[in-house]
Amino acid sequence: MLGLGLESMDIMFLSFVLSTIIAEFGISSAAGGSIASITNIGMLLGGVIFGILADKYGRIRVFSYTILLFAVATALMVFANNIYVIYFLRFLAGVGAGGEYGIGMALVAEVYSRKKLGKMTSWVTIGGQAGAIAAAILAAIIIPLFGWRALFAVGVLPVFLVLYIRKNLDETEEWKKTQVEMKAKGKRGNPLVKLFDSPKTAYVTIALTIMSTVQVAGYFGLMNWIPSILQQQLGLSVSGSSLWMISTILGMCAGMFLFGRILDRFGAKVSYSIFLIASAASVFLYVFAQSPITILIGGTIVGFFANGMNAGYGALISSFYPTEVRSTANNAIFNTGRALGGLSPIAIGFLLDQFGLTAAMAFLSILYIISLTVILTLRGVPLKGVKHHEAAGE
Repeated sequence: MLGLGLESMDIMFLSFVLSTIIAEFGISSAAGGSIASITNIGMLLGGVIFGILADKYGRIRVFSYTILLFAVATALMVFANNIYVIYFLRFLAGVGAGGEYGIGMALVAEVYSRKKLGKMTSWVTIGGQAGAIAAAILAAIIIPLFGWRALFAVGVLPVFLVLYIRKNLDETEEWKKTQVEMKAKGKRGNPLVKLFDSPKTAYVTIALTIMSTVQVAGYFGLMNWIPSILQQQLGLSVSGSSLWMISTILGMCAGMFLFGRILDRFGAKVSYSIFLIASAASVFLYVFAQSPITILIGGTIVGFFANGMNAGYGALISSFYPTEVRSTANNAIFNTGRALGGLSPIAIGFLLDQFGLTAAMAFLSILYIISLTVILTLRGVPLKGVKHHEAAGE
């Protein structure tokens, strides 16, 4: 929870200082927007590299390196004196942050029993939302008093988490047992190749990547555009849109909390089907919310369903793959989804300009229906009466 929370806090800092950076360095909005794109590229690269390293050299050791990298890269933003230094540092922060997610989810999957895996991964993802809230609070306090660079100085805090991790946590027993078995076999193989080593496994990998892409697309699409839509098209004030953001985040946390428990009780197909259908319906119906109270209630409902599902991806992906490739699978699949899904604000912006709000929300609804179709086509979906990675053919 602390790892994902601090990662989310560091990454969210950028959203609170982007307009200031654009003004200070005299760059275009497109150049400023590229900072986030470069961060996402770093996440994809870091996810693959650190996922492979964690499968080979240990979860705890590599987990601590990922946190150290994004913490130091964030803190060095204090000294950034041109946009190219910012590009470089945010790329490094992305590399570290991208690596951290999948390793953390693999750790949870290997420490806790299958019966409560959904619940435990939901707590970890709620930690990420807590980090986003912490970023908003810190930005409101620090930027007016000390400027935007001082905000990034807080990014050094995760270093203390690294010291604690290295001193107090050991590698999981499951990982250590797998290493002994792999050494006895004398053959390791490429973890990325193993994600596609049979038609069934390849289909699972592609399907989970599509679902991850839809999940991230919905998140970025809603969080990037809805506040602007509320202000420009519905006449809501800036403070009103901030209240919407808070209510939506609270809805997300409640959705994540409940989703993990539904996942453990009823399995992945049932839980994702319920939430995907509800997401498609609530996002589209949100178009018809006009009064401030319906906008706030609708935002909470949309956040509950559309982003509550995020709590299950670590458990879902981890359960499909054996221990020797679990970190690689989590990072490669979800960070590919982050890179592709992060493009959704561009598509939504185009639809808003050309066809209006209804078309933009319909686009998101269609994405959720696509994800629903994918989960229903997966056979042997684990997390209810199935041991780890049985569905991947082992």
